Amino acid sequence: MDVTVAIDCMGGDHGAVVTVPATRGFLRSHPRAKAVLVGRPEALEQAKGEFGDEFGDRLNFQVAAEVVDMDESPVSAMKNKKDSSMRVAIELVKSGRADAAVSAGNTGALMAISRFVLKMLPDIDRPAIASALPTMKGRSYVLDLGANVDCSAAHLLQFGVMGAMLVAAIEHTDRPTVGLLNIGEEAIKGNEVVKQAGELLRASGLNFVGNVEGDDIYKGASDVVVCDGFVGNVALKTSEGLAQMLASFLREEFGRGLLSKCAALVALPVLKRFKRRVDHRIYNGAVLLGLRGVVVKSHGSADAFAFEQAIYRAAEAASNQLIERIGERMAAMDGVQQA
Repeated sequence: MDVTVAIDCMGGDHGAVVTVPATRGFLRSHPRAKAVLVGRPEALEQAKGEFGDEFGDRLNFQVAAEVVDMDESPVSAMKNKKDSSMRVAIELVKSGRADAAVSAGNTGALMAISRFVLKMLPDIDRPAIASALPTMKGRSYVLDLGANVDCSAAHLLQFGVMGAMLVAAIEHTDRPTVGLLNIGEEAIKGNEVVKQAGELLRASGLNFVGNVEGDDIYKGASDVVVCDGFVGNVALKTSEGLAQMLASFLREEFGRGLLSKCAALVALPVLKRFKRRVDHRIYNGAVLLGLRGVVVKSHGSADAFAFEQAIYRAAEAASNQLIERIGERMAAMDGVQQA
C-alpha cells in the first residue's frame, strides 16, 4: 500500500516505548508504506538510533516540542499546545505530507484538534467514533461510540453512510449491511428520533437491514451498527466489563484445586485459540469519521501489537479512499429528506 502515516510518538500511557516498535512492525509488514514519527527531540533521537538505516526514506521524523497530557482538557490542548505531537501529526495530514494520523493520546483533545485543523466534510454535521467489535461472523463496526451524546435522525443517517463507507474501505465489502440499534426489531419500536432515523435509512439506498437489538451486535446481524454516542459508549463499556468478568471467572475456576489445574492444561490449546479470537488488541483503532482526513485513535493503554493494528487500520482507510467514498456517497444523498 502506497500510503504515509503520521504517528504521534508521545501519545498514550506508554509513549515511544509502544509507538516505536509498533511502527517498526508496521513498516516491516508493509514494504511500500511510509511513516512519519512525531515527537519530542529526545524521543526521536533515541528512535533514530534504534531504527538505524533499516527503512531508509520510508521513515521520517518530525519534531514537536509539546505533549498533550491524558487528562488535559480539549480546550487547553487546542489553545496552549499548538506544537504538540498530536497536533503536528494532524497538521501533516492537512498539508498532504501524510495520508493519515494515529494517536493513542487524549480522545477529547484528538477529536477537538482534528475537527479544528481538518474541518468537516460537506454535508456531515458531526464527527463520529467508529470501532470494530468481534462477532460470530467476523466483526461489526459500531458508531457512534461517544463523540455525540444527543443526535438527530439526520445525524444517525450520516453515521450509517460513514460506517458503510468505512467497512467498504477497510473490509473491502461492496454493499455493507447497516443496522439501527434499537429496543426491538419492529419499525414501530424506539423513540421518535430512532424511528425517524429508520425511515431515513430505508430511503437512503444503503443496504439497510432494519433494527438490530443489543444481542444482535455479537451475532453479526449487520456489518455496521448505528446508534448515538450515549448508547454506543454504554454498550461498549458494558461489553468490555463482561469480557473482563468472564476472563476472571475462567481463571478462578481453572485455579480451583489440582484437578481443575490439570483440566486447564488439557484445555490450554482451546483456550489459546479462544483468546486469539476475542483478543481486543486485534480490534484496536477507532476511526474518527466525518473529517477531511483520516485520523485513528488507539486505546491509551495499547501495547505495541495493538498500536500496530491501529496504524494498519489508518493506512487501509487512507489507501482505499475512505474520505472520497464518504464525500461521494453524501453528495448522492440529496434526494433523502434530512430530519
